[in-house]
Amino acid sequence: MLIDLDGVLRLWDPEREAAVERRHSLPAGSILRAAFGDGSMLHEAVTGRITDEQWRTDAATRLEDVCGASSRLAIAEWSESPGVVDRGVLTVLRSARGDGWHVGLLTNATTRLRDDLARLGIHDEFDVVLNSSELGICKPDPGIFEEACRQLAVEPEACVFVDDSATNVAAAAAAGLNARRYHDAQTLAQLLGVSTTDAIAHSRAGGGSAGGAWER
Repeated sequence: MLIDLDGVLRLWDPEREAAVERRHSLPAGSILRAAFGDGSMLHEAVTGRITDEQWRTDAATRLEDVCGASSRLAIAEWSESPGVVDRGVLTVLRSARGDGWHVGLLTNATTRLRDDLARLGIHDEFDVVLNSSELGICKPDPGIFEEACRQLAVEPEACVFVDDSATNVAAAAAAGLNARRYHDAQTLAQLLGVSTTDAIAHSRAGGGSAGGAWER
């Protein structure tokens, strides 16, 4: 199987970002717009055309019109956290691997991914890590699903793909994968046929209904 990182296994606290913006007198949402919005260099970063550092420097430059010289401090503070792991999802993945599933991480990420996985303590939780910035293509490009299946040594029709993005799920399905949209740890466990007890106990609060259905 192939699983996404952000919004599935890794979570981000929006309050942390909001606190950084308040400390630097930034309008709400300024950091996300600078880093991910129109005109940002996100695509270049997740396809390996620029480094993570260059992407963050560009975001700081885009913030200068809003907060001047403190933009670099704001981006540096925002960049400190590697996020947090959804323990329920991690429990499901460990159970799945114990049951014989080969698990690949397929994520649109920057050159910082390997360091983030190590800081989160999950660098060895996968049989293969597929980082878009290393592959030179990103989801939803069909080529990335082909390459992921090749590295996982599985035919597309035999590969389960789980992502929180409807666009990515649709692209994976079009490429022949058994693509499902992520809702919560329990439905992930049901999909993979592993025990849901630990997943429910550790699943994040507010992370979706325990009985949520999968979407194609």
